[in-house]
Amino acid sequence: MDVSLTMWLVTILGLSALIAVDFFIGRKPHDVSIKEAGIWTIVWIVLAVIFGVGLLMAGESQASGEFFAGYITEKSLSVDNLFVFVLIMAKFAVPSQLQQRVLMFGVLIALVLRAIFIAAGAAIIASFSWVFYIFGAFLIYTAWKLIQEARSDEDEDEFEENRLLKSIERKFGVADRYHGTKLFIRVNGKRVLTPLMVVMLAIGTTDVLFALDSIPAIFGLTQDPYIVFTANAFALMGLRQLYFLIGGLLKKLVHLSYGLSVILGFIGVKLVLHALHESGVHVPEISIPFSLAVICGVLIITTITSLIASRRQEKREAEAAAAASASSSEKDSVEA
Repeated sequence: MDVSLTMWLVTILGLSALIAVDFFIGRKPHDVSIKEAGIWTIVWIVLAVIFGVGLLMAGESQASGEFFAGYITEKSLSVDNLFVFVLIMAKFAVPSQLQQRVLMFGVLIALVLRAIFIAAGAAIIASFSWVFYIFGAFLIYTAWKLIQEARSDEDEDEFEENRLLKSIERKFGVADRYHGTKLFIRVNGKRVLTPLMVVMLAIGTTDVLFALDSIPAIFGLTQDPYIVFTANAFALMGLRQLYFLIGGLLKKLVHLSYGLSVILGFIGVKLVLHALHESGVHVPEISIPFSLAVICGVLIITTITSLIASRRQEKREAEAAAAASASSSEKDSVEA
């Protein structure tokens, strides 16, 4: 797309206005209900659909397809991020009424950092076409790593702070408890961070690690910085509400890692084929409609198989508990 500076400014101002409205509505700390989370999740999805359809109606059918493919990919990768967000909330014992504030600022930090990543990625791609080989190989490696982690028996049940976060805590100090929505307080005349500020930084900086695979993934679907940015923005801005909506369902998505590995591996192959094509090698290129069909198909199959597997596991656990209860009752009867 030939996007003018004015279009960029209008888009950024529009997204900023939406974020401001979201912040104004959720400005008071409170427990987010399923109903509230569901309504706002639908609102953000509808806004993303309107944006994509708007591109189509403006005659940018290619851009519209790339946006939807990128948006769905980033949204699915964001769901995987929620697992880590749950661990972060648990580690820092964030009060339930403050969690929506934490997520809002964490997402804002993530948006700024991803904008920087996108600008850097676009500049590198424009100067060095061979970088597609690196992106493709990295995504294929990430896909393999996801499968290995999914097949391992070790469950990640604790969040470990990164070095940047630890260094910030050592430099400024951290209060021993939450102080409402305050980010800084004074202790013995020294300004220190509150746990609320620390957890916001934890979520924002942790997202940088997720950007290492999500940014190359979306560049595998489109090289248009405008589409990359807007797809990321719409995927991230609905993440806060999605956290409260499906937080209890995350453990049921037992095959999500397998689905994401297939998607990342597929995009990795697509990037390598694109790089070969750019180098003059006659290889087939994967179209956006086909990519969109693969991504949607994998996510649908993954969700269905995850729910079936979770239901069977729950049934086995219920039967085991019933058998144990019956055995205990029988033993007590014999002793009596």
